[in-house]
Amino acid sequence: MVNSSGRDALSGTFHNEPPKSPWGGGSDKDDGNGGGPRNPWSVPPEGRRSRAGSPSALDELWRRARSGGGGGGLPGVPTGARLWLLIIAGLLAVWVLYTSIHPIGPREKGVVTFLGRYSGTLDPGIQFTLPAPFQLVDVVDVGNIRTENFPNSGENLMLTGDQNIVDLAYSVRWDVRSASAYVFQIADPRETVRATAESAMRAVISTTSLNDAIGEGRSQIEAEAQVAMQKILDEYGAGIRIQGVAIQKAAAPAQVDDDFKAVTAAQQEAESNRNNANAYAQRVIAASQGEAAEFDKIYEQYKLAPEVTKRRLYYETMEAVLANTNKTIVEAPGVNSYLPLPALRRGNAPADAQNSGGAK
Repeated sequence: MVNSSGRDALSGTFHNEPPKSPWGGGSDKDDGNGGGPRNPWSVPPEGRRSRAGSPSALDELWRRARSGGGGGGLPGVPTGARLWLLIIAGLLAVWVLYTSIHPIGPREKGVVTFLGRYSGTLDPGIQFTLPAPFQLVDVVDVGNIRTENFPNSGENLMLTGDQNIVDLAYSVRWDVRSASAYVFQIADPRETVRATAESAMRAVISTTSLNDAIGEGRSQIEAEAQVAMQKILDEYGAGIRIQGVAIQKAAAPAQVDDDFKAVTAAQQEAESNRNNANAYAQRVIAASQGEAAEFDKIYEQYKLAPEVTKRRLYYETMEAVLANTNKTIVEAPGVNSYLPLPALRRGNAPADAQNSGGAK
């Protein structure tokens, strides 16, 4: 009996017979558990599901697209070659829109080329062209005023017309006048402007004296350099306009700067003395002319009444001579025998002496 029951148990094990549920029967569904409820710890009849390696929906869609639609796809979504055609068409549409629509700013111009050849210029606003590579647009900022400073560092020595050397620092302001010429006529616009400015400024300084370069001739040098630069750039057809030239520093080289300062100070002092002498001469001339005019008026009066004029001149002269002296006038009928002369000299004559003698 014991061996028979053990053999039956082994037989059930090798035939994968599911064990009886400890909860007993109660379900009519055939779940491999003898009609009873399935053991939650037992393997399901369809086998264990693998979650770690299961493909996602995107992977499944990609697999079906590569397989040419085998196995079906998402409802309404093309697969295979048609899907690739739609992707390529979408990329082409984006490329066409991106290279055909050009927003041009209010201070900009767009230079258009058709297969490498200039075909036109776009004005500010939203503009449309053929897509690349048929038509390309080069946007140029024509409203920006650029500034070039000379030198970048150190000294900038130039030879003047009187065989002296001047250390010159200046700046050049320029902008774009023609966008098409700016793009096609010169390879490096900035370097071209710098080279032109150096050449024009040295040509102008070579005809200018040192005193003019470091003194009052700066405005003349700036104007001549601007005209010379514009002439050279117009000959190049560069499409560049020179807005102005400004000299920021003009001085003698550092080695002889102290001596030049002493010379400049002496020149300024000489000019100041010359101005003072001219001012004094003008004052003397004006005074002489005034005296001469007054003499002419007196002479006219003298011709009309000589005696009266002579007496008037005598009185006025004596009044001017005795204006700052102490005076005592004594009338003949009231002469005193004693006058306090020291007190009169001091201007403190006694009141009785002044009254008794008729002094005034």
